[in-house]
Amino acid sequence: MTTEPLPAAVPVGSLSIWDPIHLGTDENGASVHVRLAERNMFIGGEPGAGKSAALQLVVAHAAMSLDCHLILVDGKRVELGLWRDCAERFIGPSVDEAIDTLKWLQSEIDKRTDWLLSVAKRKITRDMPWPIYVLFLDEIAYFSATVGTPAQQKEFNALNRDIVARGRAPGIIPVEATQRPSADILPTSLRDLFGYRWAFRCSTEASSDTILGHGWADRGYSATSIDPQARGVGWLRAEDGIPRRIKAAYLTDEEIIYLANYAAQLRGRRHLHAVNEGLSGGEVA
Repeated sequence: MTTEPLPAAVPVGSLSIWDPIHLGTDENGASVHVRLAERNMFIGGEPGAGKSAALQLVVAHAAMSLDCHLILVDGKRVELGLWRDCAERFIGPSVDEAIDTLKWLQSEIDKRTDWLLSVAKRKITRDMPWPIYVLFLDEIAYFSATVGTPAQQKEFNALNRDIVARGRAPGIIPVEATQRPSADILPTSLRDLFGYRWAFRCSTEASSDTILGHGWADRGYSATSIDPQARGVGWLRAEDGIPRRIKAAYLTDEEIIYLANYAAQLRGRRHLHAVNEGLSGGEVA
């Protein structure tokens, strides 16, 4: 079976990180959108449940938004790697580089809050000359509990919590994901700081509550009830605070490659893959 080439990119304008981000459809067939510029997001679920596919949707919108800078931290490299030419920084399986990047973002928060104080503002708004930074951190557990020394893991966790806690107002937005949604990976003090929480299938109600918040499973909102074959189905807790069952949209690898290349061109970056030639096995330039 041959792969049909995608059409050439059409000259359209970029998106904005302030625009609503399309995530999928709910049980009534209505489109589900969230606004990320002033909220952070946590995504969790067991392997194969749809977490990584959901993360790609948010990355795609951010990559196409020229008023947004991407910071990609991915211990596995392959989940976010196709977007690396759209990013200001791309960090693979190095806890030292991950810590350095979080320290840099921490200093950016300090710099921006100083500026906000100087102009008597409480938060970054769309009309200000500051781009939004979105930190995409895939598989928190890799850096927080798996690799590195206990001292490095402790430092990573402290820096991450500070960025999640202080980043929203100065326009530093974390979007974080893990396959191990447990209290030791995402303590309550960190979990409760996330504005959006998206729970895909979990094996235990405790894991589901770790994502959505304590007590939601007892009220009937449990990711354990999702059919294991229903990939991409999850509970999204967003603006109104009540979890909403939705089916996430899906981007194929070919579509991700195409969008990543186009976003890189919009940003004046080099072209990673052949868009119209050999998409099924494109080589990295």
